[in-house]
Amino acid sequence: MERRDDFFSWVESYILFLTLEKGLSKDTLSAYSADLESFGRFLKAQNRLSVTAIDTALVLTYLISLQEKGLRARSRARHLVTLRGFFKYLTLEKVISQNPADHINLPKTGLYLPEVLTIAHVEALMDAPDRKKSEGIRDAAMLEILYGSGLRVSELVGLPLTSVNLEGGFVRVFGKGAKERVVPLGQKAISSVREYLDRSRPLLLKGRSSADLFVTRRGRAMTRQGFWALLNRYAAACGITQKLTPHSLRHAFATHLLEGGADLRAVQMMLGHEDISTTQIYTHVAHRQLLEAHQKYHPRG
Repeated sequence: MERRDDFFSWVESYILFLTLEKGLSKDTLSAYSADLESFGRFLKAQNRLSVTAIDTALVLTYLISLQEKGLRARSRARHLVTLRGFFKYLTLEKVISQNPADHINLPKTGLYLPEVLTIAHVEALMDAPDRKKSEGIRDAAMLEILYGSGLRVSELVGLPLTSVNLEGGFVRVFGKGAKERVVPLGQKAISSVREYLDRSRPLLLKGRSSADLFVTRRGRAMTRQGFWALLNRYAAACGITQKLTPHSLRHAFATHLLEGGADLRAVQMMLGHEDISTTQIYTHVAHRQLLEAHQKYHPRG
């Protein structure tokens, strides 16, 4: 007996609905069927054939896989439109409560998915700062936290000194809408931040005080623009030719964790996505689970 939430069963129902209720042409129905069959093969490989288990992160992972297979933006956009229609049907049937494809943007030029930095490129970027200099030690610590914890750049430069807990191995972040989340720190990030606090920050401050974690030689907080100028300089120095955006390392963080086998829910929690409740302070057990996922699956965990 087939499960009520089985993906392929609902695809059959959806195609029948389109045939009888919408009167679509055979070519259109064939295109929808092919797109949904493609998504179904992806779900089967992920062992996620229950329609109630499909979330926004899973849909994004699928679209990224299409990009990696060489599908053009217009084709990926068509797949997204197909999935939106399918999930809308499931909400009408009250099988799911919300459409997981609704919050994925669809620009007029087609779905844009940023090019992912390879692990080799990330490693080169992490090694680029000159750790013999105070600024280099600081920059290395910032890069390690940004990639190691998937923070937004605005979150990184806005970290207060009290946000990091090196003994506990986590950083407390206030993201969009002042929502709080706790994100694990890998061993390399912990080591780099400790070196920065011990050797670099006092030299940069020159006796001045600051509540900000990352400071400049003037004793002021590092700005978003200042950090990205540093990042692009380091990228050029280590031969990275692709354009880096404010989300490049954040996107790499999520992609590399997922490729390593991390649970999508854990990655969502670490990123602080809007569809995850991030206002609560996680319990010790939840924090431990995130820490273990990070240590097990992150390249620099």
